[in-house]
Amino acid sequence: MKKTLTILLFLSLASSMLAQVVYADYSDPDVCEGTEGDYWLTASSFQCTPGLPILHSNDLVHWELVNYAVESLFPAEHYNTVQHGCGVWAPSIRRHGDTYYIYWGDPDYGVFMVQTSNPRGRWSEPVLVMEGKGVIDTCPLWDEDGRCYLVNGWANSRCGFNSVLTVRELSPDGTKVIGKPILVYDGQLEGNHTIEGPKFYKRDGYYYILAPAGGVEKGWQVALRSKNVYGPYESKTVFNQDGIHQGGWVESSFICFQEKAAYGRILHLLDVKMKDGWPMMSVSKNNKLTTPSIAPSERLAYQWHANYQDVFGFPISQGMRVYGHNVSSNFKSLWEVPNLYLKKFEGETFVDTLRMVITAKADGNESGFVIMGRDYYRLSVELQNEQFVLKRIICKNADEGALETGETIAMIKARKYGAGAKVNYECRVDVRIQCDKGAVCHLAYSADGKSYISLPISFQAREGKWIGAKYGVFSIAPKSASKGWVDLTLH
Repeated sequence: MKKTLTILLFLSLASSMLAQVVYADYSDPDVCEGTEGDYWLTASSFQCTPGLPILHSNDLVHWELVNYAVESLFPAEHYNTVQHGCGVWAPSIRRHGDTYYIYWGDPDYGVFMVQTSNPRGRWSEPVLVMEGKGVIDTCPLWDEDGRCYLVNGWANSRCGFNSVLTVRELSPDGTKVIGKPILVYDGQLEGNHTIEGPKFYKRDGYYYILAPAGGVEKGWQVALRSKNVYGPYESKTVFNQDGIHQGGWVESSFICFQEKAAYGRILHLLDVKMKDGWPMMSVSKNNKLTTPSIAPSERLAYQWHANYQDVFGFPISQGMRVYGHNVSSNFKSLWEVPNLYLKKFEGETFVDTLRMVITAKADGNESGFVIMGRDYYRLSVELQNEQFVLKRIICKNADEGALETGETIAMIKARKYGAGAKVNYECRVDVRIQCDKGAVCHLAYSADGKSYISLPISFQAREGKWIGAKYGVFSIAPKSASKGWVDLTLH
């Protein structure tokens, strides 16, 4: 049975906001029309795996997360450890004939591509279309004559320049570069600095490149057009409101994102109307308010924080087991831990309960619940002298190498059972998270699954590197020590 997560789009009530929002972190979205008049969407997943989420819709309004296109990132030896903010940047999804393609630029390694005839099924192993550094935000275009072209942006952090777009030719099957890059647009010359995230189209004899400029927080949408694939391109600002950033154009709609701090990059739907040959955009007039819902199985909602490896853990009959990660001898924070098992914040406000059975084999084994980001908050259940200690631990500026601070808030009785020559220690802990507007989180815990104890201090969630705040479970152990684990029940 397919494991799916249904995510419905809904409208913000604030007058300054835009209509129809996927209130979850699907950064840098792109969309294409399917073979049956339906729609497929993907988004950046950075270092998290499985990566390249695949969402499906029949109307561009109601979306369902049905799959991921990549299981692991390459090179594996690099992404087996946490590489915050690296990996999959600004993918594009396209259908050419009956085949679906996704291209993305890894700013450190080059341009990758996967393909499939069934987006719900298995995608091919990634193909390295072009090796290079600094090439990002890639999008292909198959012309009427069968030739294939690729447009891309450039990452200043990797190559020393940005604000320019280049086009080069690929082989007709889209698997390798056969042409040299041609600079087709320099945004600095027209005030469109930091132009990036280009998406390539051809309509009515014009080549169009839609791309945001001005940066994520305060940017605007630019359209470029030319009768020649290599230009020259003329430009026009087609939307400038609320920092709406890059996205995908399909029929008379444009799906794009807006930066919302701890919530990540949430999605908006704009209307597109051609005026004098330009795709002018406006706020969608569909004002129906909907709410997010989750399908019976929620495993698809979770991702690992690095390439999955067998030692991270395994699916179990009712959920997922996450084994302890042996931390470094100079451990500072969870920023170094690759096997965090986390899901996105979904909705501006929400309540969720995570049910856990925690097992420890040795003193110092810690497992529990975490709200992860540049700042994070974790409820840690640690074995100490044959009993469990519940600790509240906070780390501010984990991305800058800051240390954790914490305090003991309760003791939880351990159940002992024989495990060969040693004894294992087990307890049950449920954690309830309530997220209020502004991503202010309140937590409560239960040791019996019935009565909950609310913690008096709220936590202001904070985004990670290029991703929104996430929450889920962790398990760690001192370096070289025996590992415990946490069994998370999933619906």
